[in-house]
Amino acid sequence: MYEKILVATDGSDPAERAMKDAFDLAKQLGAKVIALTVTRPWYVVAPGELMVAFPEDEYMASAKQLADSILKSASEISERNGVACETIHLVQDYVYEGIIGTAQQNNCDLIVMGSHGRTGLERLFLGSETQKVLSHTAIPVLVHR
Repeated sequence: MYEKILVATDGSDPAERAMKDAFDLAKQLGAKVIALTVTRPWYVVAPGELMVAFPEDEYMASAKQLADSILKSASEISERNGVACETIHLVQDYVYEGIIGTAQQNNCDLIVMGSHGRTGLERLFLGSETQKVLSHTAIPVLVHR
């Protein structure tokens, strides 16, 4: 049915639960997994005198450390389940585009993501990467709640 599954994770509890279930599914199907975490690049938020200095290299080092930790978890789950897994840390402006692009480039036939379950104004203002992926890809998406 599915031969290559991309699981997108940000290290949150919903994403971790989705990742565990993605590896269980992959084991049952004999599929391979690509575990992906996407970091947004460093931005200057406030111009001029209001700008608070936070060096880009410190931001990127911290982001890499977090991504390494997230992807280490994926590797450990992979080993426990005996499932082949490739890990990818991508730096991209739009997380949903990174997820879709990685799935397409790697010929994935399923994307697995967690849902944060935002509702009301929080969902309106923050949006949902899961919703954006669902809206912009033809690849099947399994949303774990």
